[in-house]
Amino acid sequence: MTRTDRQILHIALPSIVSNITVPLLGLIDVSIVGHLGAASYIGAIAVGGMLFNMIYWLFGFLRMGTGGLTAQAYGRHDLEEVTRILLRSLSISLLLSLALLLLQYPIRNIAFMCMDTSKEVRQLATLYFHICIWGAPATLGLYGFTGWYIGMQNSRFPMFIAITQNIVNIAASLFFVFALGMKVEGVALGTLVAQYTGLAMACLLWLAYYRPLRKYLRQKALFDRTEMKRFFQVNRDIFFRTLCLIAVTVFFTSTGAAYGDVVLAVNALLMQLFTLFSYFMDGFAYAGEALTGKYIGAKDDKSLRLTVRHLFKWGFVLSLLFTLLYGAGGKGFLGLLTDDASVISASGEYIGWVLAIPLAGFSAFLLDGICIGATATRVMLRSMLIASASFFLLYYGLHPSFGNHALWMAFIVYLSLRGIVQGSILYRMQHKNRKGTSQF
Repeated sequence: MTRTDRQILHIALPSIVSNITVPLLGLIDVSIVGHLGAASYIGAIAVGGMLFNMIYWLFGFLRMGTGGLTAQAYGRHDLEEVTRILLRSLSISLLLSLALLLLQYPIRNIAFMCMDTSKEVRQLATLYFHICIWGAPATLGLYGFTGWYIGMQNSRFPMFIAITQNIVNIAASLFFVFALGMKVEGVALGTLVAQYTGLAMACLLWLAYYRPLRKYLRQKALFDRTEMKRFFQVNRDIFFRTLCLIAVTVFFTSTGAAYGDVVLAVNALLMQLFTLFSYFMDGFAYAGEALTGKYIGAKDDKSLRLTVRHLFKWGFVLSLLFTLLYGAGGKGFLGLLTDDASVISASGEYIGWVLAIPLAGFSAFLLDGICIGATATRVMLRSMLIASASFFLLYYGLHPSFGNHALWMAFIVYLSLRGIVQGSILYRMQHKNRKGTSQF
């Protein structure tokens, strides 16, 4: 194994572990309320969890933008700017979280207008929402810390934090629900305690392991106009790109429902196979983000090119492995998620589309990471706009004849185009910069 491969795996493997722990927070909450004796508790947690996932997904730019900028400053050995980037990110995280707290009532009202729930589920989900919303400062602050740590080539700390959050969430939720007799509010408080524990741990790890950077903790040039403009340009592009991502994801789910409960269930279960693949590819995307930013900051074109080649080697090999895995055991995996014979039987008609996902989509994940590290976020946005438009055009053009198959076909094309468009734009940009470092 080469030095480049070791560097990639050093960042990718802890990131994969962190990614896998993310859904556990929601699963833990659901499993606890699932033993309280009423389906309305599960519904409330499901609705509340989905709402927070959508809200926080929109602010993912705090992690991605911080990671790319930090990696470049790290590559330049600009420790003062490295520290300022973290402070900027945390300051903006605090402002955004305060805005969420101030607007929590209109946000809740608008969200519930779009959801068809029973009165009891709505009441319980409202209770859950108004407790968990106070975790916004911790969650958004952790986005900033996570991006910063990855930019500093350290994906182990986010992994430690994610694991600790899950342990605390289990212990706190069990205590509030079964020791103190709380119900949905106990689960919400357990989540809240876990979120602030994660933030506290992120702060303590920074103070313990990045002590020399404390001398740069001053406001001088913190809000420099040029740097702030760059920070917001990067994050603006990522924000609008995320809106497109959410639009495609929500449309995929809601449109599947129009074909009946069985097809809706099949689509939901098959998308779990895509999600599992994405956890692994996102780990390598984080490695691409950290290493690309570092080598661009250091103006090390040779190492940059080598890293990109090795990233694609890992991506291609993993894609082949996932394709073989899903081909051999895809239905068996679905059998672990449901015992509904009609759903498992119907999945056979569509599982071929899932087999196409790894090879069609791996380049999109890797190039997202490379673009973030290069702060070429406009490239990400342009490719996402083209891919999203193609998704909707293809679906509406084909669905009268192909139904749910048109939805899957449009999704595969959408994934492929994200990688193809990003790759072609980056190649042209790199070709124009042949005389200097490949600054994309």
